[in-house]
Amino acid sequence: MRTEAVTIRADLLALTPRTLASLANRGLVKRAEKDLAAGAGPKVTVGEDGTVHGRFPDGTDTALPPGLGLDAADCGCGATGVCRHRIGLVLAYQRTAEDTDTDTEPEAEGGADAGVDGSPRAEAVFVDWSPAEFDDEALAAALGRPALTAARRVKEHGYLARLHRPTAADPEPRVELPTCTVRFPVPHELGYALTDASAALRGEVVALAVWAFRAGDAERSTEVSVGGRTATTERADAALRSALALADDLLLDGVQQAGPVFAGSLARAQRSLTAASLHWPAGAVAELREQLDAYAARGTRYAAERFALLLAELHARHRAAGRDPVGVLGTKEAPQTPLRRVRLVALGCRVGGTAGDRVAETYFAHAEAGIALVLRKRWEVTEGQSLTGHELSARRLLGSPLRALATANVVSEHTARAADRTVTIARGRIAATSVTPLGSAWRELPGSLLLTDVAAHLRAAGERPPRLIRPRVEAESVRVVRVSAVESIGYDPAAQRLEAVVRDPAGNEILVRADHNPLCPGGLDALAAALGDEEVQCVSGMLRRAHGRIVLDPLAVLTAIGVTVPDLAPGDGDTTLAMVPSRPSDPVTAALESALGALSEAAHHGLRRLTAPARTRLTDSATALRRTGLHTAAHLVGALDTALTREGATAAVPAWADAQIQLAVSLELHQEGAGEVRGSA
Repeated sequence: MRTEAVTIRADLLALTPRTLASLANRGLVKRAEKDLAAGAGPKVTVGEDGTVHGRFPDGTDTALPPGLGLDAADCGCGATGVCRHRIGLVLAYQRTAEDTDTDTEPEAEGGADAGVDGSPRAEAVFVDWSPAEFDDEALAAALGRPALTAARRVKEHGYLARLHRPTAADPEPRVELPTCTVRFPVPHELGYALTDASAALRGEVVALAVWAFRAGDAERSTEVSVGGRTATTERADAALRSALALADDLLLDGVQQAGPVFAGSLARAQRSLTAASLHWPAGAVAELREQLDAYAARGTRYAAERFALLLAELHARHRAAGRDPVGVLGTKEAPQTPLRRVRLVALGCRVGGTAGDRVAETYFAHAEAGIALVLRKRWEVTEGQSLTGHELSARRLLGSPLRALATANVVSEHTARAADRTVTIARGRIAATSVTPLGSAWRELPGSLLLTDVAAHLRAAGERPPRLIRPRVEAESVRVVRVSAVESIGYDPAAQRLEAVVRDPAGNEILVRADHNPLCPGGLDALAAALGDEEVQCVSGMLRRAHGRIVLDPLAVLTAIGVTVPDLAPGDGDTTLAMVPSRPSDPVTAALESALGALSEAAHHGLRRLTAPARTRLTDSATALRRTGLHTAAHLVGALDTALTREGATAAVPAWADAQIQLAVSLELHQEGAGEVRGSA
């Protein structure tokens, strides 16, 4: 058959093996490829309207009309979804187009450069386009009016989205919505849009993604708030003010005065915030409850510094809500979205806990969405029981030991993703969730997760709002970094910290830094051994900047013999490690941290119950800030002390919030190297 230029189907030629597998599954693609190689493929014809027809040797007739996705195509086998016949017809058509006379050139935008073996090309061709080109009529025709109506209801409340425009390295435009991801693998075609949301939600989230591109293209931005730009509703405002009043009561009376009745009030405030779709303040209140519970139980999870930051976070979100209510208060999406069949790649595990429990956070790469997710599991520990990370690794989760799950590929049909990127996975019926060895999955991750140039990745991430008002997203900074060389490994006994200097393929220096975890005594030894292996390939972990350096807090290390998860490793921590000199804190960091400690102590005791030493510490902190050149911070801490003396504790609450927010943001900016903290800041 000779395929004329007018009948070239650029959409079919643009379908890569990865896209076909996402539309169906890898098994169907492999079977269709084998059938084609064995001569059992279809006879292909193309109609004048561009419909591609195929007749298979088993007598099945399949048709792929233009403008429709594969799931909407006609197939005589009767399958309701994407079947092997539809996949086989795409592959056969691509081979036929490749075999067409060389003087027939397909449209460049469609990317018809199939492989020489007749298989679909492995990589998508870059086309500079935007899904914003689809108007609402096109959305209704492709997705249906009910889906568009449901999407409009979400838009009325507002939602936050992050856009990824096509580039030569990553040619598929995609949108990160709060609880799912939508990508557009075929240029100028809606029917092939892919999402990890369940099939029932597909039309709704694709429409939301298109609207996000419209807003982003109009604003020339990558992070957008769509809809919901009206003033906060009375219900939401009341819920936020009620939570803020409880936070102020805590600040005035301190942790010691917060009994069960107050904990109940916080629980009600959390429910009200969640009902009003204010997910980020609700998360802060939930953490406040955890801090109070930990203090009451004398647990190590309580930290005065964290307690103070949570109080300041509620004030900061309330103050910034008028500027960006969707981004600051939390998206108004559903708290959880069920996902369709997903494949997750484990990136390691972090173990924490108190005297009464252990918590394992297993991190996963969701390759199709290009993001990291976290699965959290808690186990109770009986009194007197010692449960290390290595002992915990034998506990079963999803039918497998934790040590296997933390180094596995997980394929599940029963997964739900929350707005904060935590996931829940249910085993469901037999074979609905499978756990298999990791293999080479790390090396096959997309460029958004597997980094070969860390500095370029951090530059591309751009400036973000301060943590106090950022979306409360788990695993936001988790990445896998390729390692080209390990230059040094050493232990700082003063800080109880292992530090290693590695380089990525682009030559960037990365400081791999891990603190001793008493629940995982063999962790640092295992990390040192893995990094000392001559064939280190990758390290996963939380990536950030600190004091101008690139720092990676490691979760796992991949070597030629497999993956090492330090928190789950055996051992007593008795290996002798080479020493590195401890690095003294710089004066700015020391002054800011000391002042934040004074403010945290004030919040812990309560402004009404401040002791004389606590008041003295506030005064000394203001003096130290002034000597360091941080005059604005010094003035705010001094203003708090003045308000306590002249106006009383209640009037001093805003002054405490001013000082805490200023110092927390200043320390964050200084540590990340995002900018110099100046005296007039």
